[in-house]
Amino acid sequence: MIEVDGQLVPNYDATIKPFEEGDVVSGSVVRIDKDEVLVDIGYKSEGVIPANELSIRRSVDPADEVSLGESVDALVLTKEDQEGRLLLSKKRARFEKAWRKIEAAAESGEPVEGSVIEVVKGGLILDLGVRGFLPASLVDIRRVHNLDEFKGQTLECKVIELNRSRNNVVLSRRAVLEEERKEVREQILGRLQPGMIVEGKISNIVDFGAFVDLEGIDGLIHISELSWSHVNHPSEILSIGETVRVKVLDIDRDRQRISLGLKQTQEDPWQKVLNEYRVGAVLEGKVTKVVAFGAFVEIVPGVEGLVHISELAEHHVENPGDVVSPGQETWVRILEIDEERRRISLSVKRAETGNMPLRDLMPAELTDQVAAPGASEEVPDLGTSEEVFPETPPAEPAEEPAAEAPPAEPPEDAPAEEPPAEDAPAEEPPAEEAPAEEPPAEDESPGEASPPDAEPEA
Repeated sequence: MIEVDGQLVPNYDATIKPFEEGDVVSGSVVRIDKDEVLVDIGYKSEGVIPANELSIRRSVDPADEVSLGESVDALVLTKEDQEGRLLLSKKRARFEKAWRKIEAAAESGEPVEGSVIEVVKGGLILDLGVRGFLPASLVDIRRVHNLDEFKGQTLECKVIELNRSRNNVVLSRRAVLEEERKEVREQILGRLQPGMIVEGKISNIVDFGAFVDLEGIDGLIHISELSWSHVNHPSEILSIGETVRVKVLDIDRDRQRISLGLKQTQEDPWQKVLNEYRVGAVLEGKVTKVVAFGAFVEIVPGVEGLVHISELAEHHVENPGDVVSPGQETWVRILEIDEERRRISLSVKRAETGNMPLRDLMPAELTDQVAAPGASEEVPDLGTSEEVFPETPPAEPAEEPAAEAPPAEPPEDAPAEEPPAEDAPAEEPPAEEAPAEEPPAEDESPGEASPPDAEPEA
């Protein structure tokens, strides 16, 4: 009580709690409007908390943040604005308290909890009293493709980066999960051995392979270990969530990494090639890839051979793409099988020649002479190469035996035929030596050359 004009009146100023701008004060909510909340902090007038100062969330309804009679802490923004109001901020008071808690957690390594309030590009925003950012790569041990499923959930994370000047807090939930599963991972690593066949689920697919969850630890199947045949992308043969049987290829216990193989659990098609095919065999295949030096052809599922550019066609080939294209089916002949290096050399031009009918290998002018009446128009495919079917007429090889026959039985009483035998087929004998006989035809057999020599004896 104080005396004013000889009268005692209550000393209201004594009831006012002293505070300055920037201080955190406590009060109770006395009114809730659409755009502000009034709080009695024991000052000469109620404090006003604008809606945007209630929470770090955006576009909130004041009725969802506070209730009448609730005790709240607020930071004094200004003791008297232009309208004479005491302006307060609930979110900034919470920020100060939360920041001190976050700083302590960052120093000790203890996790902090917060609810997911937003899904943004690249991660999640958590309400810790301050806005904490959780990158998508650190939400789980494995990559999460749908972040919306975490909205509204309360997550436990570790603080990995803190910057007060920028009010920046970066979190990691993966660190918490890895610490929880560390013991489990060590048990799995101790149990696994190279060569074992285990089951797991595809947890993630990347350009260079696929990750398999082995009940607590992920192993990698490199793209080269997915299949015996060529794979452009792992998604061609695998999908996330699929259960697969894999073979443990290698274990790096220091780095806690496991290398797995999928094709090792499947039949090796190379053995089929070694068991069923030999050099010279002709078979049908599909072009899988065209390169500058030739083309790769799949002859059985999982096994490809190389057709060198020189074996693509009879004529000169400048660009293999002008002759073959991926997906094209073609006949090929096996030229070489390198079992040690697991490589096969193929030829298209030799397979095409070997599979052509005999009539197509001969000049057109000789086709009617060779084909006998009633004979089949085509010769069955015998799998032989083009050397068996030369392009020259079949009657010409008889010239060489005819030329070699005279020296084999030289007549003693026939001096007129002393010239070398090899010249006889090319030149006609002199007319005076054999006036009654015609020169032997080119297609006569060696046995028909002896009668002219016997006539002088008669």
